[in-house]
Order: sequence, then structure tokens, then C-alpha cells
Amino acid sequence: MTTITAYNSISRWSGALGIVAIVAIVRPAHADPRAVVELFTSQGCSSCPPADRIIGELAKDPSIIALSMPIDYWDYLGWKDTLADSRFSARQKAYSHMRGDRDVYTPQAVINGSVHVVGSDRVGIEDAITATEKSGGVMSVPVSMAVTNRQINVSVAASRNPAVTHGEVWICSVSKAVPISIGRGENGGREITYHNVVRNVLKVGDWNGSPGTWSVPLENISREGVDAAAVYVQDGNRDRPGPMLGAAYTSLR
Repeated sequence: MTTITAYNSISRWSGALGIVAIVAIVRPAHADPRAVVELFTSQGCSSCPPADRIIGELAKDPSIIALSMPIDYWDYLGWKDTLADSRFSARQKAYSHMRGDRDVYTPQAVINGSVHVVGSDRVGIEDAITATEKSGGVMSVPVSMAVTNRQINVSVAASRNPAVTHGEVWICSVSKAVPISIGRGENGGREITYHNVVRNVLKVGDWNGSPGTWSVPLENISREGVDAAAVYVQDGNRDRPGPMLGAAYTSLR
């Protein structure tokens, strides 16, 4: 399915998150990562497992925040993706609209909100990271995150670039590793582990270029299987996502 384009009707984002209490310890996030890599993947896509493995490898690099965002538009092919979320399908399509192309496919990696490559192309991902690092403002805003007193405390520093003065702050519930036994479809009979799977998202606030802090109760982002969190500051908005300005990642247990 690498070259197949999908134009299904896709639902909009929502900020609702499940509530499941978890126990967390204070663990500050790695400072100033150089890239956010979002993989749009599907359990029903035979081309996706190599990309899923690459996300697992990238997730071990503290300078990269690698996220899996399973989409739902291949569900009709015989296997309903058990991790898919129509909001991720909508996000992928919104990126396509912002780029001005019709490239919506799996496995697709979007690097720093700016460039897309085939998700199984490790060299292409690395090249895209290098290319986007040279763009003004991309991943230039320091973001930190720590868990204490059953709250996630997010801090976004002042802009280092006078042209970068606005962004939306989003927090993601993440499951570090989710093994799935696939019963039917193109990957039928296989067990595949998905890494850093985004289970839900919540808009924390708007950043205006000045230092800002936000506190999010753990119960607002937690659900069964969630053991990490990622936060990112992104130019644009939910329907017109722009370049990533900064991000952080932390384990919750």
C-alpha cells in the first residue's frame, strides 16, 4: 500500500481522553530533541511492518521523538486496526493539504511537521531530519516536561527566533510497545509490535512566543496501557498543522 492514496471522509480531532489512574514518578524529559517523526501506519498494510520496526529503533534515540499514529482507512480490507483512530487519519490528510499535494498513504512518515517520506526508508527519514533542521524555527523552542504530584508540568521557553511567535501545545498519551496478533488481512497470522503508539491527544494551550507553563492532571491523559507522554509545540492549528517548533517526551513509569 506504499503508493496507494486514500481520500476517505475523515472525522475531525477531538480533545477527549480516557481516564485511568496510573502511578508515576518524577522523571524530566530529554531536552531539545532534534526531530519529531510521526508514522502513519496500519495493521492491514503489508508494507508497514518494516516501518513499524524503524519507529521502534528511532524510539531508542533520545534526540528523536518517534510516534506511531495508526490510521483507519484500510479497515475495509478485511482487518479492523485495533489501535486506529480517525483523528490520525484526519491529521495525515491535513498535512497533505498544507503541503498542497495528495500524498496520503501508508507507511508514511512526517518529519518535524514539514516533510514526508516512505516510512520504511530509514535513510530518507534521516535525510529529512537533517533537511528540516536547517529550516528557520523548526525544533528551536526548548520544551520540558516533568511528572510530580500526579500532574504533568509542561514548560515552553521563550522563542529564540523573532519570526516564531505562535504555536499550539498538545500532549499525547503514549504506549511504548503494543504487541498485536493480526487475524486477517494482508498481515494475517503475524504478531507485530507497535512502538510509541499515540492513544489520545489533548490540547494544552496556546503559546505566544513568551515563556509559558501548563499543568495537566495525570488522570486527564491516562488510560489502560499508557506508560509515556509526549508534548509538542506546533505552528498552525489542528486543521492546518505547520512545522514542529519544539517537543519533549517522558516515561510515566
